[in-house]
Amino acid sequence: MDKRTLLAVVLMAIVIVGVPMIFQSGRRTPVTLSDSTTAIVPASSQSAANSAQTPTRPATVERAQPTIQPSTTPAAATPPADSTILATSRAKYTIVTPGAVPSAVQINGYKDLRPGRKDSMVVAQRVGPLLRYRLAMGADTVDLSRVGFAMQSSGSTVTLTSASPAVTITYQAADGFRTMVHGKIENAPPGSTLLIDLPRDLRSTEADTLDDMRHLSYGYKLPRRDVISVPFAKLDTVVRRDTGGMQWVSVRDKYWLVALMRPVSAGVGDAFHGLASRGDTAIARIKRHASATTTMPLTNGEFSFDLYVGPQSWQDLHVLGNDLENVNPYAGFLHAVVQPFATIVMRVLLWMKATFRVNYGWVLVIFGVVIRLLLWPLNQKAMRTSIQMQRLQPELQEIQRKYKTDPDKQRDALVKLYQSHGMSPLSPMLGCLPMLLPMPVLFALYFVFQNTIEFRGVQFLWLPDISLRDPFYIIPIVMGASMFLLSWIGMRSMPPNPQTKMMSYMMPVMFTVMFLNFASGLNLYYAVQNIAALPQQWILTRERARAGVGVSTASASSSGGLRKT
Repeated sequence: MDKRTLLAVVLMAIVIVGVPMIFQSGRRTPVTLSDSTTAIVPASSQSAANSAQTPTRPATVERAQPTIQPSTTPAAATPPADSTILATSRAKYTIVTPGAVPSAVQINGYKDLRPGRKDSMVVAQRVGPLLRYRLAMGADTVDLSRVGFAMQSSGSTVTLTSASPAVTITYQAADGFRTMVHGKIENAPPGSTLLIDLPRDLRSTEADTLDDMRHLSYGYKLPRRDVISVPFAKLDTVVRRDTGGMQWVSVRDKYWLVALMRPVSAGVGDAFHGLASRGDTAIARIKRHASATTTMPLTNGEFSFDLYVGPQSWQDLHVLGNDLENVNPYAGFLHAVVQPFATIVMRVLLWMKATFRVNYGWVLVIFGVVIRLLLWPLNQKAMRTSIQMQRLQPELQEIQRKYKTDPDKQRDALVKLYQSHGMSPLSPMLGCLPMLLPMPVLFALYFVFQNTIEFRGVQFLWLPDISLRDPFYIIPIVMGASMFLLSWIGMRSMPPNPQTKMMSYMMPVMFTVMFLNFASGLNLYYAVQNIAALPQQWILTRERARAGVGVSTASASSSGGLRKT
């Protein structure tokens, strides 16, 4: 392993180990106020129109309006008097009353992955329904979770009506996992708003429950701004107040999403005004609960929004628009750099899955081999540049010795030497580039495997789930062994160097330990990359041996040492 290869491996280790440790950094500093002064104030119809023009304008505090804070307790414990099922093409919403809200959503085509469970996949809170509605009308706030509704189901529509207050709420099944929500409040005074309490948690259905809960987050999207994610872990007992007109608000865990968004038919714009959120006490260093409330101004006593309850599937979310596919803005401050690579990688993997119709494990194997083949010419050129640089070492050392006290002449002599051999002074650095090119893909795959639901529960060979670590640690060991074999082949016919030899042993061990608990699919991709590179490394090592570069360089170094003596 020459110095450029060693440098590439060290840089890769720094990026893979260091950046994931800091990518959780927040993207927005919360505005914290005391509980007595924190408020998201209902906006009037006129202010709603102004907000559509200036979506990031902060809400203002009006003394005459009721203070709105995130609810810290579940809805009333009264058991639902009635319930019905509303089926979309891929989900079943259970609508309940009192409250006129969805209590749970069964997701077709997915399973509960908790050990010993064979249930179908259901998105729900641990306690209470998914949402809670409150009406702020003048100085009064009516909690609809305490109001009984008459329920009528007709095909793809469920209509709920109450007499006092006179409210009608309709749920209409749409495409995929989406349903359309429309409400009308009779005799609602101007400036009335609907307050929507988001879920306080999402019941985990994953094999690794603790890891799932670590991903619990609220989120929202301001027009023409990046998606903002508010992890439960970043919330404390002081209310956080995010202001402005929002296209959508959401709560998510590792794979599942509950999102309220501007109706798809309404086009681009904001629908919700502000998000007040507050954390709860951590249990075993994990915040399992939080609370958040958003407001929706009523227009002529009516409101409309779309409700998505389903997987964080790139394909499904991309169709809905509003940048909802970026609901999980991973990589923190590096999101803008990582996201394009992650999107490209995800699209390629989805295309390969649809084209070849094979298990995602085989997709990763094919993808790893293809990437290596695409980089073959660049690696070939880089390794041959390395061989040529080793040939030039005696002349380079001689120039450095001869013009040790004259940097200008030394630089001119080096440029002439490189040009005489068809090289440039940048050739040594450009030789590292092909070794660093796979890093963005590897880095993107790290985040793709963190939250991509397409890999959830996918079995491959002995691996029960390629999104989780290998329970037998076979793949990480194979990855480390293949990395060592690459180094061992590369050191053949190279000048003896104790430091390089030591690093060739240390780096595979370090990477193996580092990758032990990474997703087994990521380890599979990296192992395939290493194995696919072995033939090229072997060919170039034999080429170096035939050229006698290692022997001649070692001899020149020994001779130089004798002359100095």
